[in-house]
Amino acid sequence: MNKYELALVVSGKAEDEVREATVEKAKGYITRFGGNVTEVEEWGKKKLAYEIQKMHEGFFYFIQFEADGQAPAQIENRVRIMDNVLRFLVVRKDAK
Repeated sequence: MNKYELALVVSGKAEDEVREATVEKAKGYITRFGGNVTEVEEWGKKKLAYEIQKMHEGFFYFIQFEADGQAPAQIENRVRIMDNVLRFLVVRKDAK
């Protein structure tokens, strides 16, 4: 199992319940494809470096998880079409 991190930028206009549901849905995709969520960091609402979909702010989340090599591509395919997700990125963390 490799260690990965999923970075999510959720719409700054989304209500608390909607944001929580979006993060839970992303975590659900991780577990659906054989991953194990180890930690979820919420950085809160931050100003974006540039405008995305006419928005200047977004909520930042970082989800650490363990999964096999095929899982990140499948997770990215599902997160790509989620509502309220402005940007996302899955990166493999180095094993030091």
